[in-house]
Amino acid sequence: MSHVLAAVAWPYANGPRHIGHVSGFGVPSDVFSRYMRMAGHDVLMVSGTDEHGTPIQVQADADGVTPRELADRYNRVIVEDLHGLGLSYDLFTRTTTRNHYAVVQELFGALHRNGYIVARTTLGAKSPSTGRTLPDRYIEGTCPICGYESARGDQCDNCGNQLDPEQLINPRSKINGETPEFVETEHFFLDLPAFAEAIGNWLDQRENWRPNVLKFSRNLLDDLQPRAITRDLEWGVPIPLDGWRDRNDKRIYVWFDAVIGYLSASIEWARRSGDPEAWRKWWSADGAGKDSLAYYFMGKDNIVFHSVIWPALLLGYSGEGDKGGEPGELGRLNLPTEVVSSEYLTMEGKKFSSSRRVVIYVRDFLERYDADALRYFIAAAGPESNDTDFTWAEFVRRNNDELVAGWGNLVNRSISMAAKNFGAIPEAGELTAEDEALLAVAKAGFGTVGELIAKHRQKAAIGEAMKVVAEANKYLSEQAPWKLKSEEDKPRQATILHVALQVVSDANTILTPFLPHSAQKVFELLGGEGVHAPMPRIDEVDDLDGGPSYPVLRGDYTVGARWESVPLVAGTPMSAPKPVFKKLEPSVIEEELERLGS
Repeated sequence: MSHVLAAVAWPYANGPRHIGHVSGFGVPSDVFSRYMRMAGHDVLMVSGTDEHGTPIQVQADADGVTPRELADRYNRVIVEDLHGLGLSYDLFTRTTTRNHYAVVQELFGALHRNGYIVARTTLGAKSPSTGRTLPDRYIEGTCPICGYESARGDQCDNCGNQLDPEQLINPRSKINGETPEFVETEHFFLDLPAFAEAIGNWLDQRENWRPNVLKFSRNLLDDLQPRAITRDLEWGVPIPLDGWRDRNDKRIYVWFDAVIGYLSASIEWARRSGDPEAWRKWWSADGAGKDSLAYYFMGKDNIVFHSVIWPALLLGYSGEGDKGGEPGELGRLNLPTEVVSSEYLTMEGKKFSSSRRVVIYVRDFLERYDADALRYFIAAAGPESNDTDFTWAEFVRRNNDELVAGWGNLVNRSISMAAKNFGAIPEAGELTAEDEALLAVAKAGFGTVGELIAKHRQKAAIGEAMKVVAEANKYLSEQAPWKLKSEEDKPRQATILHVALQVVSDANTILTPFLPHSAQKVFELLGGEGVHAPMPRIDEVDDLDGGPSYPVLRGDYTVGARWESVPLVAGTPMSAPKPVFKKLEPSVIEEELERLGS
């Protein structure tokens, strides 16, 4: 058994999340975590809503509410949506807890003491009309390196290079289009160049990363520059230094505090578990956590923060950059084992855009369709290693041809025949070569599918799982148990149906990480009792350190199926099944496209 950290990207709480978001961070991390738990590993899956930064402030001003009120609103929306998808977080929290503030300030303080955070006078962008600071991401212009005309003030999405807003050619405010003024201001910078050698050595040891992630990360090391980690802001974590902590106009910036959320969420989980030191099993580079594994899940726009900046913070806190230093109070901390980044999901050939109404929010999707239908599409056709286009025609096709006509049909006809003819799981007689061959295919699926999930090849994994389903459907068609109607044929009919049901049970277990909602239903149709696929729950909790209460996602994942074939017990009562999946009418495509265009 290994201790496995599943660190899931933090959705930003300035609005509801759409299906493109959860295709990158949500479903892939849950499939992996569910499988690893079923395989016997001790998994800690953590995340939360990212709630600081100027975009929250700007949105709050536009809505006529405080930043905290805006964050509260969308924190709850996002928690409910992720719950609806069945994402099995051990703790989904938020960055506005006092626990998070304390952990962020602890890392900042240690990095500052070790010399990796330095004060510098720099140019800050302000709005001429309002006098307020403009965040880097709200400044757009032409990249001075590659000429891309829509580069942001912190990074060019075309060439991937880090930027400062004053470097942009023809900079303009994305809020109102005006040209920003650049004025001198004092801020703290993370000395990223001091980590170039250490991060380079670490990346050289990464062997099984997705090639696009590793190549992009190595390229970033060629021109690392010190990066500002504070902003002229009122909304964020206070700077924990004398002369700074009580200032209302300077805050630690959101990108610095958000990545620390993986650690602060783990500490919060431990404090709520009754063992405040339990987080060390996943994080401590010495002792309890030295052999643990840590996987970070996100979309490709977040690679730089997880493969360069977060490792730099961890190295600096542990005193392991060019300047050395002493570890902070939390001790030496583990670097990521792997950064698992997905590409982009587009929609009907267009980039997701809330402002242009090219979007379908998770909540709206779940009001009309089953969660497992979306989970299946993301696993089978999502942006694992290439940008992928979500179309309603393809969604309907996969739902009807693969889920309903493939897996749903196998479940329905095998259980229906057994319930009608025997009222229970029938007894198997002597097995034929065909029976043995199908059972072997199903059992082999555990090794094949499990290995692919562990290597983050979920498309291939669910493809192999559906091959087992196809073989079982073929077996039933060839064996035709419905034709065996005489008393002397009854034993053979019973054997065929027992074999088919055993393979349904095995395939259901193999598909559980992908389709947990329907897996529980199939388990119960086979006469199972109790929890097969544990689900998260929403709990209202008090802030551990006296702040406002808030909702969290968590659950008991010590129960449920293991990653193994479990022999069915003949005589277990069965009743006629209800369809597990819903067939979608072709009219859905027209309705959704019309809704998209309205």
